[in-house]
Amino acid sequence: MTGTTTGTDWRAWQRSWDRQQEWYMPDREERFRVMLDMVEAIAGPEPRVLDLACGTGSITDRLLRRFPNATSTGVDLDPALLMIAEGTFAGDDRVSFVTADLTAPDWWDQLPHDSYDAVLTSTALHWLHREPLAALYGQLAGVVRDGGVFMNADHMIDELTPRINEADAALRRGRREREREAGALDWAAWWEVVGRDPVLAEATARRFAIFGEHAEGDTPPLDWHVRALREGGFAEARGVWASPSDAMVLALR
Repeated sequence: MTGTTTGTDWRAWQRSWDRQQEWYMPDREERFRVMLDMVEAIAGPEPRVLDLACGTGSITDRLLRRFPNATSTGVDLDPALLMIAEGTFAGDDRVSFVTADLTAPDWWDQLPHDSYDAVLTSTALHWLHREPLAALYGQLAGVVRDGGVFMNADHMIDELTPRINEADAALRRGRREREREAGALDWAAWWEVVGRDPVLAEATARRFAIFGEHAEGDTPPLDWHVRALREGGFAEARGVWASPSDAMVLALR
């Protein structure tokens, strides 16, 4: 999987990231399918997309496979994941990447376009606490074009259903443990492998200097996200997909 920079199999690294994420979220592809269905329904088959907190570019990868005439701007702060993303899409003029801190007051100034048909993000914003996340939602209302769409699929726990939550969590813990015994990598183990790679080691060290071991924010319920997006300037907002632990909110500008 590794070698010199020019010999690194970046696609293999992206696939390994996807497998690690699927260990936590076996329904991950289903949320991507619904997300892209709604992009097509609202923005059409040739959207200009902002892949927010893009990581290795998982959303961009699925976007371009489904919509070959789409374009994507990926924005993230993680140097290691961005290195994988940039290597994966090297030479593809439909894709560009921006290094930016979403908590900075003017992060959007670095984007190559003033507005986007769709802003998409998945399992990435839960490291923000409620106040900065609500502020980000307000900023995104200025990034999404009129009539455009924002979607966020993430951990959105309903605190009013503790027994349902625990039953689902217990089921997921058992399944993950069986898969770990069969060789699946969790988040920490995946980063250990990345950190030992000679090409990615320096970027990985910078990544942990920025974020620490693991940033923990909030996981408010779906209705909080709906309310925050409407208060932030979106005309409509509602849930469009859910599992027992996660949900996806869609907001229309």
